[in-house]
Amino acid sequence: MAGEKHPPEVLKLYERLKRVAVEGGYMLNPDEEFTLRLVQGLQDNIGRFGYPACPCRLAYGEKSKDVDLICPCYYRDADIEEYGTCYCTLYVNEDWVSGRFPHKSIPDRRPADFVLNGYAEPEPVRRAESGGLSPSLPVWRCKVCGYLAARDEPPGKCPICKVGKERFERFL
Repeated sequence: MAGEKHPPEVLKLYERLKRVAVEGGYMLNPDEEFTLRLVQGLQDNIGRFGYPACPCRLAYGEKSKDVDLICPCYYRDADIEEYGTCYCTLYVNEDWVSGRFPHKSIPDRRPADFVLNGYAEPEPVRRAESGGLSPSLPVWRCKVCGYLAARDEPPGKCPICKVGKERFERFL
C-alpha cells in the first residue's frame, strides 16, 4: 500500500475522510499517493491551527476567518456538481473518475473578499415585509427523506438517502 510510509495519524484521517466521502455520495481521489499528500497537508494544518484547513488555500490561522475552508469546505458540493471534483481534488465523483469530467484545475469559488479578509458569516434569515422569514439562500428539501439544504442549487445527490437532485423541491 502506498500509505505505508505515512504517519499513523495521516492514515487514520485518510480512513475517516474516506467514510465522510462515501456518506456524502462522493469518493476520495483514487490516486492514493496524491490523496495521502493532501491528507498530510490537512494533518499539518490540524497541528498548526487546531483544525483541518484546506491545504490548497492560504489559511489565516483564525478559525472564525477560515471556517469556510475547514475540510470538507463550504465549496465542495458546488465544485463537485459543476466539475466532478472539489478545488483541491480530494473529493471526486464517479463522473470525474470515469473521465466524463475533464481533469483540469478549477476556479476557486471562495469570494475575493474572503480571500483578503477571511470568512464573513452571511445573515441567514431576514424578516420579509409580510412578517414572514426570508432566507438569504434558497432552501431545498429532499422529497424522499426531508433533508434540507440552504444553497443556490439543490445538491447533486442527497447525502442522507442518495437520491438525485431531481428529487429536491424548493422549500423556502
